[in-house]
Amino acid sequence: MNRSELFLKKRIGIIGGSRASKESLKKAELTGKLIAKNGYILVNGGMGGVMEASSRGAKSENGLVISILPGMNFNDANIYTDIAIPTGLGYMRNPVVVFNSDVIVAIDGSYGTLSEIAYSNIYDKKIFGLDTWDISGIEVFETPEEIIEEINKYFGK
Repeated sequence: MNRSELFLKKRIGIIGGSRASKESLKKAELTGKLIAKNGYILVNGGMGGVMEASSRGAKSENGLVISILPGMNFNDANIYTDIAIPTGLGYMRNPVVVFNSDVIVAIDGSYGTLSEIAYSNIYDKKIFGLDTWDISGIEVFETPEEIIEEINKYFGK
C-alpha cells in the first residue's frame, strides 16, 4: 500500500469500556474484524476491554490498529496494536481518539466513553452504538454486522 492509499483509508474509532461484559467484548471483537475486512483502519485507546477486543478482531483480518494511549509508554498498548501513540494525557486523550476517527462506534462503556461521545457530538462525528449510552446523537444497532453495513453506506461503499 502506498502513502496515498493509506491516507485515503477511512478511520473507524471504537470507544468503550476497559471493563466490559463478555457479550460486549464479543461484539467489539467482531466489529474490529469487520472494520478490517472492509478496508478501514481501526483507531482506539489501545488498552484493555473493548479496545483490546476490537484490536484483536482487526488483527485477525490483518487490519491496521492505531492506539492513542493515556500514558507515556509505548509498551502499555495491547499486543494487537500496530501504531502506538503515547500521549501522557490520561482521560484527556479521549478527544484525540475522536479527532483521529472519521466515525465512532461506541460499545458498552462508562464515563470515559461518555466523554468521547460528547466530543464526537461537539465535533459532529457520526456515532454508531452497541449496548452503550442511550443518549441523543447515537444511532443504536443490535449487531456489528448492522453497524458495518451503515458505515459502508455512510461512506458510499
